[in-house]
Amino acid sequence: MSQTEQIPAVQLNDGVSIPQLGFGVFQVPPEDTERAVTDALEAGYRHIDTAAAYRNEAGVGKAIAASGLPRDELFITTKLWNDQQGREKTIQAFAASAERLALDVVDLYLIHWPIAMADRYVETFEAFVTLRDEGRIRSIGVSNFQEDHLRRVIDEVGVTPSVNQVELHPYLQQPGLRQLHEELGIATEAWSPIAQGAVLDDPVIRRIAQEVDRTPAQVTLRWHIQIGNVVIPKSVTPERVRENLALFDFSLTDEHVDAIAALDRDERTGPDPATFSLGA
Repeated sequence: MSQTEQIPAVQLNDGVSIPQLGFGVFQVPPEDTERAVTDALEAGYRHIDTAAAYRNEAGVGKAIAASGLPRDELFITTKLWNDQQGREKTIQAFAASAERLALDVVDLYLIHWPIAMADRYVETFEAFVTLRDEGRIRSIGVSNFQEDHLRRVIDEVGVTPSVNQVELHPYLQQPGLRQLHEELGIATEAWSPIAQGAVLDDPVIRRIAQEVDRTPAQVTLRWHIQIGNVVIPKSVTPERVRENLALFDFSLTDEHVDAIAALDRDERTGPDPATFSLGA
């Protein structure tokens, strides 16, 4: 079985299936993106996660076009940046992202941050629904939304986001938010899944890595898979790209999962969604 065939799929609340393991391009320089995505696709990744704010959608598009892979084998996510929220701006911004990606249809489109102080995320999600209904997006979701943001969108728009992509790793496990996602039928997707490397020297994770004869990164990513998260590690090193994909020929024990669960510190590496307003 190939690496690609080993990656499980998670069925979203709209019936769309998303590969549980993807390749993220956050902080990949635009000039390096085509090569990095090409390496990822050659290794076996089929789920690529980018964003307008990363300024590398065009590189993702070039790698997709050059790969020769059938479009229906790929799952492409991009995100709407904060200053593009609002109905008309959203529709224009999506068209620009799709053009940079050279795609007629995007698989998943996310509101990058709620930016509650601007109070445009409900109107923005309504525009997402329109784009989905027009067939331009297969699945619509959000990123960095907290409980109050999610409930307001659902109450006012009448559509439940398919995904909430949030910072999540052993030091920030967000159990309350994950429980809410389960209750509402929203898939949890983890960004910064290894806390920008901070968890890799953790003694508990290093001990488990020795016990299963894997790297600390593989142990951490396998933990995400086993607790049900969609996860999008990022690397520009080909060896690490392949290593991050090799998660499906070993398992963690219940004791391992419990030991990692005990590491939660409610410790962020990125901004707090309650206050973040960059670009709004």
